[in-house]
Amino acid sequence: MLTFAVLFVAVACLAYANGANDNFKGVATLFGSGTADYRRALGWGSVATCAGSIAACVLAEMLLTNFSGKGLVAAELTSSSRYLAAVACGAGLTVLIATRIGMPISTTHGLVGALVGAGWAAGSPISFEKLGGTFFVPLLLSPLLAMASTGVCYLILHASRMGFGITEQTCFCTGRETIEVVPRLDGAAMLERVGQLTVTHGTAIACHNRYAGTFLGIEVRQLVDPLHYLSAGAVSFARGLNDTPKIAALLLTAPLLGKAGAIVAVAVLILIGGLVSARRVAETMSRKITPLNHGQGLTANLVTSLVVLAASRWGLPVSTTHVSCGALFGIGTVNREAQWKTIGTILLAWVTTLPAGAILGAIAFWFLGAFKLV
Repeated sequence: MLTFAVLFVAVACLAYANGANDNFKGVATLFGSGTADYRRALGWGSVATCAGSIAACVLAEMLLTNFSGKGLVAAELTSSSRYLAAVACGAGLTVLIATRIGMPISTTHGLVGALVGAGWAAGSPISFEKLGGTFFVPLLLSPLLAMASTGVCYLILHASRMGFGITEQTCFCTGRETIEVVPRLDGAAMLERVGQLTVTHGTAIACHNRYAGTFLGIEVRQLVDPLHYLSAGAVSFARGLNDTPKIAALLLTAPLLGKAGAIVAVAVLILIGGLVSARRVAETMSRKITPLNHGQGLTANLVTSLVVLAASRWGLPVSTTHVSCGALFGIGTVNREAQWKTIGTILLAWVTTLPAGAILGAIAFWFLGAFKLV
């Protein structure tokens, strides 16, 4: 029972960290473009992610196998509770540290690193062929594919918008102004206004561009915003579908849960992590990579959802983080407003995620053995 408890707590920490770092990524464009405020965007992303997590019971069998370590390390190690708990600890600590500093990193990369690091600490041979073909290639190609696809799609959609005569309008913010009034000193009953009426422009955060025009007889704004919500939901659904089985795979040896029970438990913990601790990564994704309008956010989300859903269907462990960030990098490059300092910091975090996961996974394996916790 102690062995199961240690394993479950380790996986619970990883699932919580995953929710905190990843749950907002699918809806970051809703918040960044002003289509929704933080709470509404987070709520929608949480619901869609949870739906994707539950769907993983049926649609993501191959990811459950890949992330149990089968074929990557010695077969007997994949059923070792100590090894699986070390993997969860290594990956979970990596993601928690990144979340604390507001960096969107890949839980997938952290998991792969921890699988290798804990396997190395256990003295197991590592299948570098499996590591390269199944893990590295999809993880490296997915952000480049998303960046290029988003850039091309946005240019096509932008040209189409201009061709249909759809324009952008910038809002002019108005409101009430409080005017100070004082009694006249000569004792008159009337009050005299002090100061002059001023005009105040809305801030960049308060004012956003809106589309004006029609497409097939329908107001474009009535099309763009609902499609933006749907695309954000699709990205979050895809993330839940893609990430949940990777974490649940670590619980497959638990006798009390089974496959469905492991997925449901992980889904609940991911949901809690997102609701409680998503704010810092949300600010980075929504505000610090590139400014977004509604059409740009919609384009980024459409590309991200298509790439991640296709990867989940074929069992390719792409990172939702890399794909969604790659899409935002593509938008920023095309509109020439990319914040390259922030992008550089994110890329540095990506490069260090896998080795950090490996080091922490190896340390966790040693620690669990030294103190005979598992």
